[in-house]
Amino acid sequence: MHALQPSSGPLPSQRTGAPAADARPGYAVVDVETTGLGRTDRVISAGVYRLDEAGEVVDHWYTLVNPLRDPGPVWIHGLTTAMLADAPTFPEIAGEFAERLRGRVMVAHNALFDWNMISREFSRAGLRAPVEQRLCTMVLSRDLGLPLPNGKLATLAQYFGVQQRHAHNALDDARVLAEAFRPSLQLALSGGVPLPLTTCVAVTDLGEDAAGAPAAPASGGSWGSSYRPARKRPACPYPNPGRWQQDGPLVQGMRVAITGDTATDRELLEDRAIAAGLHIASSVSRLTSLLVTNEPGSWSGKARKAREVGTPVIGEDAFLQLLSDVAPHPGG
Repeated sequence: MHALQPSSGPLPSQRTGAPAADARPGYAVVDVETTGLGRTDRVISAGVYRLDEAGEVVDHWYTLVNPLRDPGPVWIHGLTTAMLADAPTFPEIAGEFAERLRGRVMVAHNALFDWNMISREFSRAGLRAPVEQRLCTMVLSRDLGLPLPNGKLATLAQYFGVQQRHAHNALDDARVLAEAFRPSLQLALSGGVPLPLTTCVAVTDLGEDAAGAPAAPASGGSWGSSYRPARKRPACPYPNPGRWQQDGPLVQGMRVAITGDTATDRELLEDRAIAAGLHIASSVSRLTSLLVTNEPGSWSGKARKAREVGTPVIGEDAFLQLLSDVAPHPGG
């Protein structure tokens, strides 16, 4: 496997030439660094490796982005206010970013998160990200049955022997993912494993008003976390119909637990589930119908209990798709 070359440093913007028209659509392997994980957070750097249909590199591109606010967890991404001060804003790079994505399947690790962040930035600029489908390499790894202990990019990279040089640098993370995606793609094609393509729906819920978003803390605390007092929710009016069945619909009354980071604001995700007639469970037991997590191999209490009692587990992407068509409770 030939190595993809990383950037030589955090320049405000770098590219390997203007994106040329490509007869084959291929893939855009994307990574973004952000001020946090919530709906109001902003993109502060973006890296894109464009690949052809066989997974070979066409070109790569990287840019810093001035979020016009506190950069958030500097101790993670290393990008300070001073480093971002002279960087272009997102509307200023939106056109070139769009050309890197246009007509391609967007590939990312935990793709729902990257899509939501990118889509919101385009929405703030009065545009729509030109992506019709995305592919999550976490889901692809699961579908391929790769023996990974967790869903981290570093673990996937290690499995394929890819060297990670600068974690949480958008261009290097995109390079690492591109190198890991190529053999994953080849395994899927040779093994007849369908690619887990998901239709992209533009995100218009920006979670903020015209005055702008609140700034993230400059240090301390959890990246993008916001702790809210527990809300008292109305009791689910439907009895539990049992466990979710693979390839079947969600059914009103099912007990759903959620664990780990979610791209969708957790409170919003729970509200959508409750509005659909589901019960949000605070823990996992033999009565739990389904556990939603983007890291099924994690060692959270809920994930461990789900493995112990055999609770079905799906990712956030799949859960949101199922939420769009919840079956009525059989008892009426």
